[in-house]
Amino acid sequence: MIATIINALAIVAGSFLGLAFARKITDEMSDIIASAAGIVTLVIGMQMAFQTRNVIYLALALILGGIFGTWWDIDGLILSLGRFLERRFGGAKKGAITDGQPTNSRFAYAFLNSSVLFCVGAMAIVGSFKAGVEKDYTMLFTKSVLDGFMAIVFASAMGIGTAFSALSILAYQGLLTLGSGFLKPFMTDQMVAELTGTGGALVLMIAVNLLGLRKLKTANYLPALVIVAAFVLLDPWVQRIAAHFV
Repeated sequence: MIATIINALAIVAGSFLGLAFARKITDEMSDIIASAAGIVTLVIGMQMAFQTRNVIYLALALILGGIFGTWWDIDGLILSLGRFLERRFGGAKKGAITDGQPTNSRFAYAFLNSSVLFCVGAMAIVGSFKAGVEKDYTMLFTKSVLDGFMAIVFASAMGIGTAFSALSILAYQGLLTLGSGFLKPFMTDQMVAELTGTGGALVLMIAVNLLGLRKLKTANYLPALVIVAAFVLLDPWVQRIAAHFV
């Protein structure tokens, strides 16, 4: 868990550096930083998405995940969590406005996007397993450095909600590390590739939002990660069935 804790602390530190920097820049510079963050996120998302080995699984997972996520209103639940966290820790009053947006929405937006970016990559998955099974923390330490720098950019562009994504890191990577012994047999190269590819698609949605191209409710697509994992587990049976028709 030590590597995951360091990862979380790096995100918090980077976030506060980003907030300190953001207070000293103009609105025009803030827009430039937000655009740069969008482009960098776009590149990261594309690199991850191209790791998928089965684009059909990716497409079906996103479609079904989006349907289920919208039905369950996951985006709304995340916003509610954002409202709670900001009222509890940020001192914001209900209904307050910041930069033309309700503060709770802005906070939740930063919390959600940062959490997705920091959690869905291959380094989070593989690094957690190496830490749990092999006691090798190298990958998570490397990820901590990268996440810390991205937290500076994200906090500058989106605000304090970025720092609270450290809670997501603690929960997600912590559970993966603690459960690595049980989960390791299921984490094949194909599983990591498909989870990373689907996560990359979610990161691309964040980039679209940051660049102002379209407003996508990224959280509603989170079930796609579970669905694509199910597809990979069922893949041997799918291949056998398909073989009968070839």
